[in-house]
Amino acid sequence: MQLLTPQNFKDYELIDVGGFEKLERFGQYITIRPEPQAVWDKTLSNTEWEKRAHVKFMPRSSSSGEWKKLKQMPDQWQMKYDINNSTAAIKFRLGLTSFKHVGIFPEQASNWDFIFESVKKLAATGIAQPKVLNLFAYTGGASLAAKAAGADITHVDSIKQVVTWSKENMEISDLNNIRWVVEDALKFVKREEKRGNKYNGIILDPPAFGHGPNGEKWKLEDNINEMITGVLNLLDDKHFLILNAYSLGFSSLIIENLLKHKAKENLNIGELYLQATEGNKLPLGVFGRWRNF
Repeated sequence: MQLLTPQNFKDYELIDVGGFEKLERFGQYITIRPEPQAVWDKTLSNTEWEKRAHVKFMPRSSSSGEWKKLKQMPDQWQMKYDINNSTAAIKFRLGLTSFKHVGIFPEQASNWDFIFESVKKLAATGIAQPKVLNLFAYTGGASLAAKAAGADITHVDSIKQVVTWSKENMEISDLNNIRWVVEDALKFVKREEKRGNKYNGIILDPPAFGHGPNGEKWKLEDNINEMITGVLNLLDDKHFLILNAYSLGFSSLIIENLLKHKAKENLNIGELYLQATEGNKLPLGVFGRWRNF
């Protein structure tokens, strides 16, 4: 099993984590946000945290809250990531949302490198523009990485506002021609099966819970097996697959069991984490990666 954390993410830093919170730097601004997995004590004092931070998220409920500014900062700003530590940079517009997120999951940078490299390697096998499908695509980090490598990318998310945010990220990254789909991911996969469409790469980063645009319900443990069955039918002969799962108690062995009957070789499973400057490791989900080319 692999343990992976981003390397050379200059615009991001997990400074400290503990006491069910995390102190993070996104570009030049430092935030304090809730973190349910940080059950241990902080390394730095609360006073030091608030002295460093520009803004702190104050929960009102389990799903929403508001930001308290401790120093002057804008409500929106930008940061970038140099994929594979190369000249291919993708950019993100960040923002202070009412649901504690800022528009990026930095632990996914390890997967962006894998996606970029996989698309380049597929192109080297003679596939001029590998077709890639990004499901539960959020603000599009994986879509941008695939597009920067030369993929024909389809980006699927159920929330129209999030897809609009992804378009902004594409534009500020000087990329174009991503196909945007606002739809329930499982419905989209079933439709693609009926059409006989195939992809050289599929990326899934499903939430523990979610809703489609027409009220469709998603629950990870109830729906993931059906989703994976459909996704495996969409893979072309030469392909890569990434499955992420961020859910408390969800084991990487579940990922292995879902994929191993088809991915008999070259299947890697593991856990993503962020390394705090002050020493602790923050676990942020399990993954499975499979290449067949």
